[in-house]
Amino acid sequence: MFGNVYGLDLGTYEIKVFDKKKNTIWKEKNAVAISNKKEIISVGDDAYAMFEKAPYNIEIQFPMKEGVISHFYNMQYLLGNLLKKERRFSRGAKYIVAVPTDVTEVEKRAFYDLVVHSSAKAREVRIVERGIADALGMGLDVRNSQGIFVINFGAETTEMSILSYGGVVLNKLLKIGSATLDQAIIQSVRYNKEFLIGKQTAEELRKAFGMVSEETVTLSAAGRNLLTRVPEQKPICAGLVHAAMKEPLKTCLHEIHALLERTPPEVQRTVQRDGIYISGGLSALKGLDKAIENALSIKVNRLEEPEICAVNGLKRIIESKQLMDFTYSMLGDNYRWMR
Repeated sequence: MFGNVYGLDLGTYEIKVFDKKKNTIWKEKNAVAISNKKEIISVGDDAYAMFEKAPYNIEIQFPMKEGVISHFYNMQYLLGNLLKKERRFSRGAKYIVAVPTDVTEVEKRAFYDLVVHSSAKAREVRIVERGIADALGMGLDVRNSQGIFVINFGAETTEMSILSYGGVVLNKLLKIGSATLDQAIIQSVRYNKEFLIGKQTAEELRKAFGMVSEETVTLSAAGRNLLTRVPEQKPICAGLVHAAMKEPLKTCLHEIHALLERTPPEVQRTVQRDGIYISGGLSALKGLDKAIENALSIKVNRLEEPEICAVNGLKRIIESKQLMDFTYSMLGDNYRWMR
């Protein structure tokens, strides 16, 4: 018997974990603080608290990039520390890990190796496609539905999955997410206002204005005047933010439509009837659901707390022997552990 079972959803900027024994879901920032380019001095929320505030010799690094692991050992160190941090993770436990579908087998393998070779000493690690985890987390009947269209709007990626009778029919991973929008806002403010703002300020503007605020509404933003080099507050209008987000969101809408066009007719008919299901932190952007509905003439469904849909799906899998069929092990494959 396993001592415990955990569900892991490793996002680019945030890690979500379901703990079966405690029946809780917790979140922590996916960040490490590195001193003098060699020593990790802090991880998780503590590391993120220094983001854009740390002295020059401390770098805040996010070990994942565009949905996949880009710094394997830093990610492993981070995960190992979070597993021990006040939560007393039991060794010899079972782990279910949500992974993106539209990535290479090597990139997918890295998620598996990350846990297998971590200090958690996992007894078993199983993988599930994130699109399936998202759909299950929304309470959908994944096994018996003829067509489900799930879109996970994340930090650096947008993952679109067409599901039918328990399998992934089509999937596409776009390298566009909330970080893309924030960077576009930073560039637009810099170009139009000669004013430099940070990522966290751009995020605050995005969340405050969304896609529906009146164009002339303004918010005061902290930054640095690029002419005087002096820190100051400057009003930023919603219209500037909307214009900055327009092109990345237009690309997303185009790709959603393209995937829907490629969907087999019977599956597409069910999707058109039931609508698109959206999840991930960016899906909470004010007005995004209506923008998709207006562009594609299709209903959009979003739950409360869309950022934890995938980990809620892992929770459902862990609590049901029948749903465990959606997971698989990579133990039997011939592979070389990434180094």
